Amino acid sequence: MAETPWGELPVADSHMHFFSRRFYETLAAQKKLSRAEDVGALLEWDIPAQDSVQLATRWREQLDENGVSKAVLIASIPEDEESVEAAVASFPDRFFGYFMLDPLRPSAFERLKGVFARGALRGLCLFPAIHGYSIADPRFLPIFELAADNRTIVFVHCGAISLGVRKKLGLASPFDMRYSNPLDLHPVALHFPQIRFVIPHFGAGFFRETLMLCDLAPNVYLDTSSSNRWIGYEPSNLDLRDVFRRAIDLIGSKRLLFGSDSSYFPRGWNASVLQQQTKALYELGLDADEVRPILHDNLISLLA
Repeated sequence: MAETPWGELPVADSHMHFFSRRFYETLAAQKKLSRAEDVGALLEWDIPAQDSVQLATRWREQLDENGVSKAVLIASIPEDEESVEAAVASFPDRFFGYFMLDPLRPSAFERLKGVFARGALRGLCLFPAIHGYSIADPRFLPIFELAADNRTIVFVHCGAISLGVRKKLGLASPFDMRYSNPLDLHPVALHFPQIRFVIPHFGAGFFRETLMLCDLAPNVYLDTSSSNRWIGYEPSNLDLRDVFRRAIDLIGSKRLLFGSDSSYFPRGWNASVLQQQTKALYELGLDADEVRPILHDNLISLLA
């Protein structure tokens, strides 16, 4: 149980990045550094050991310290699904696992079949703007068909993408925002009503479009994660309370999933996100029974 303005409530985190050693080794190669530890020195972050179980253990301790019952761990680069599979296998009662796929890679479909055959991971993560494709490209129909057959959550990042780790390392982020509009997901969501799609960060700057999509496609969910800095893009004086109120008024609270966007150590689990979001919900006048689904129950039901 976590401390909230209503007292202790259960919390399940729908959005945590699993920055494995392979993740840091990939950054080191892009930065032309010889070791992952060199990246850690530049970032002033802790670099995990090769064994993903040690990193999973550290995250489990963070959940214990903050009263979080379960969390989704996201492999944060393509072809790193094995890291999260090891973490989930170590603590299956605490973690769900998602993996990132770049569908343009020649091996993508075979890797996808392998993940589903092993059965450990529950979510497929797609980042169209990062990898440069339209989510509605008909070439990807077999991917969605396979996801539908395996009852897999499909997480689709839309809107603005700001990767602080790359900026801090001075690495370019050549993302193509033409592929960031959540409305691109509309025909896919209608074609695959059995898939539950999740859009993080309330659409990260495409809030209006995201609400339109959710209104038209009842199989689309929103996660509330991150600082929601995108609110600064809005033309009106929108704040986090307004974001929650508009989302709840239009689609209800059953399709909102609390997320922290936690990612690295030594910061660990980002408790300030829970504090900010529960403060906003409390100031809206919601009671504990109305908030509990957002903080916990919706994610558990989605992944049950």
